[in-house]
Amino acid sequence: MNSIVLVTGGSRGIGAATAKYLATQGYSVCVNYISNEIEASKVVEQIKENGGTAIAVQADVSHEEDVIRLFNTIDHSLGRITHLVNNAGILLPQMRVSEMTADRINKVLMTNVTSYFLCCREAINRMNKGGAIVNVSSAAARLGSPCEYVDYAASKGAIDTLTTGLSLEVANKNIRVNCVRPGFIETGMHADGGEANRVERIKSSIPLKRGGKPEEVAACIAF
Repeated sequence: MNSIVLVTGGSRGIGAATAKYLATQGYSVCVNYISNEIEASKVVEQIKENGGTAIAVQADVSHEEDVIRLFNTIDHSLGRITHLVNNAGILLPQMRVSEMTADRINKVLMTNVTSYFLCCREAINRMNKGGAIVNVSSAAARLGSPCEYVDYAASKGAIDTLTTGLSLEVANKNIRVNCVRPGFIETGMHADGGEANRVERIKSSIPLKRGGKPEEVAACIAF
């Protein structure tokens, strides 16, 4: 069976590293992106240069209609999906809960939680012969990210729960659902939160005294 994987948020960071790694393992890859077409195209080009198969598809996975279009595009361009990596997510500028607006909270939850549910739904309905889903969570789910990103941390806590419930719900369909919880990883996402050098600031508290690499997380996701 041809292995076909969708990596949401695949144009940068952990998503890009995962897309490229899975391509080396023989997967046909759909690199999903929301706005960074140039970087998504670079990921696809690198995969093709190394002999792999890949496409890039723009879609805001927090919107149901975009998710449906995304999966239909994969159906027609690569075939029915066998694997899903739910990776798309946002981190907004550091802020205390006492200052957060409903718009901010809803944007984080729609992007980081609703998108995972929608992509899981579409994937499961195509995995008639089994498959695997990996949800990318965060160590923030257990740490809470006080004074910085409690909304982000809460969204990742929801992903942990989604993974537990869904894994039991679809086990009898031969679909495995697992979760990877990266810690402090050196990606551009920290700049989105207003502190590009965040990993450098806190690395002394990490046992290895350094941040993780996207490629290290990609290998874990692939496993």
